[in-house]
Amino acid sequence: HTHPTHTYSPLPTRNERLNAAPPLRRRGDAARPSPPAGVHVCDGGGRSAGGEIDDEVFDLDGPLRGQKHHQPERICDDAEANGPLLEPEELRHPGHLRQLPSEGEAPQAGAGVLEDASAQGTGLERDRRREPHAIAHERLAIIDPESGEQPLMSPDGNIVLSVNGEIYNYKELMAGLKTDYDFKTSSDCEVIIPLYMEHGIDFINKLRGMFSFVLYDKKSQRYIAVRDHMGITPMYMGYGKDGSVVFASELKALIGVCQEFKAFPPGNVYDSQSASLIKWYNPEWADGRVPAEKLDLMEVRKAFEKAVERRMMADVPWGVLLSGGLDSSLVASIAKRKQERGEVPSVLNEVHSFSIGLEGSPDLIAAQKVADFLGTKHHAYTYTVQEGIDAIEEVIYHLETYDVTTIRASTPMFLMSRKIKSIGIKMVLSGEGADEVFGGYLYFHKAPNREEFHHETVRKLSALYLYDCLRANKATSAWGIEARVPFLDRDFLDLSMNIDAQEKMIDKANGRIEKWIMRAAFDDEKDPYLPHEVLYRQKEQFSDGVGYSWIDGLKDYAEEEVNDKQMMHAKHRFPHNTPQTKEAYLYRSIFDSYFPDPAQMTVPGGPSIACSTPAAIEWDKAFKDMADPSGRAVAGVHDDAYKN
Repeated sequence: HTHPTHTYSPLPTRNERLNAAPPLRRRGDAARPSPPAGVHVCDGGGRSAGGEIDDEVFDLDGPLRGQKHHQPERICDDAEANGPLLEPEELRHPGHLRQLPSEGEAPQAGAGVLEDASAQGTGLERDRRREPHAIAHERLAIIDPESGEQPLMSPDGNIVLSVNGEIYNYKELMAGLKTDYDFKTSSDCEVIIPLYMEHGIDFINKLRGMFSFVLYDKKSQRYIAVRDHMGITPMYMGYGKDGSVVFASELKALIGVCQEFKAFPPGNVYDSQSASLIKWYNPEWADGRVPAEKLDLMEVRKAFEKAVERRMMADVPWGVLLSGGLDSSLVASIAKRKQERGEVPSVLNEVHSFSIGLEGSPDLIAAQKVADFLGTKHHAYTYTVQEGIDAIEEVIYHLETYDVTTIRASTPMFLMSRKIKSIGIKMVLSGEGADEVFGGYLYFHKAPNREEFHHETVRKLSALYLYDCLRANKATSAWGIEARVPFLDRDFLDLSMNIDAQEKMIDKANGRIEKWIMRAAFDDEKDPYLPHEVLYRQKEQFSDGVGYSWIDGLKDYAEEEVNDKQMMHAKHRFPHNTPQTKEAYLYRSIFDSYFPDPAQMTVPGGPSIACSTPAAIEWDKAFKDMADPSGRAVAGVHDDAYKN
């Protein structure tokens, strides 16, 4: 799927896509009826508009057990460029765990949707009459691209696993196994199978990484679906009208299949034995108490350096996203040091860094300064407001949200990811999470006390999977790139979130600006990590930093597209999360054209000031009068605050 340079044609509406060709059709195939409602879905890799994807289907039992069937055409979400490959009714999403008709039940004609055109009438077709599950997988290969094909299987074929993500401590976990295990690949994810065999579902707490996966135990007919502690990788779950349960890493996989669906909650496991969600991640810092651990700046530095190092493992070319702000600059600095000093293996001899913005934007200027200081091979991309506007519909389609802040920030990230993919980079390090951990958003200047400060960081982290995690993953994976986020490392979180919240409080009179802890931890005069002016640069939200006229341009465009009469009746058209601005109305209208009811329930709502939760609106009376997610809405704090 390719686009002309700097040109983004609008995607067809949902009805146009549905009418473009007969449903349930791949090119070269005869039309087939709809699949059964009972479906279980789990993604195992990147969703790509231009990525290098391995698309395979496995038999779980029968004469073709364990054999791979390479599909003649790659199934991807952006098939419109060359005509529809697989229509929405047929679960167009890569990676499926499908519950098929049970033994003795007459299957629907053509229900074996997972079968490959080259394998029709073979084991897949026969097996679905007696085997209730099947797993298919579409892979973005980052670790072990040569032999790490998925789904992964135990040597006896009993355990089948499909994973989206990375297990960073897999070598330590392999070394700690109590019994010998015959690993078939060098994939970091295969260790999940012997861990399950030894510990049952209790193994999940041992994992360090980002992941969403489904594991199927054939002997016990048990399956579990798991999402990582912060929801870094996406995952949804839904319910069919026949009572079946569905899991997918993209919302669009559930459209037309489920009657109800929601975002799979982070730090949870769904166990088919109890048919319920069980919370496996229960950190002390989120139990309602306010931590009071003493601050040790060197501990913070060492823990964060370890978090970055963990995420540098890759068997493909990688780079760093560099906005020129504190968070991404620290990530880039540490990565460059470790690569330059040979502390971690790398397939490249240099670190590539990437930034994007409008011509002359704050981020472009600051990022170039950091890149020059670090000595990275820097790639700076510019875009125009019109190019961003032209991409909005495609961004909403990929991100599956109508949240204003997320769309504002995701659009330049989406455009940049396309450029990054074009030069062969498949993984990037990014700085998401720091503002939630350390209270970096400018509205934290108004936090009344340490208790409120801490509780707000917990609220922000708890909802991050609906915002920045979603943005970082989907805006990049749309182009076959994986984003990794060191600030959300589980061990680093346990350290930094247990620090006395008073240490995080902003006290400008005594030189403590937002995220002072991270600035002080890496303020090294003898061996500086960053230029002083970057280390102490004021927080800029990404959607602001790419250029202030970007948000202003979006508001102007929405003013033209949405009239006052539409806004007057918005509560009738959108009774749930009713848009409060024309910009929000525009995004909601586009979202609903692709994702009909009840998809809107997967997106959070409520008032916000500079990305705050609704609870923080109560901190300052002025917040109630200007509920805008831009950092410039915080009057008296941002250097370029909106003028009343």
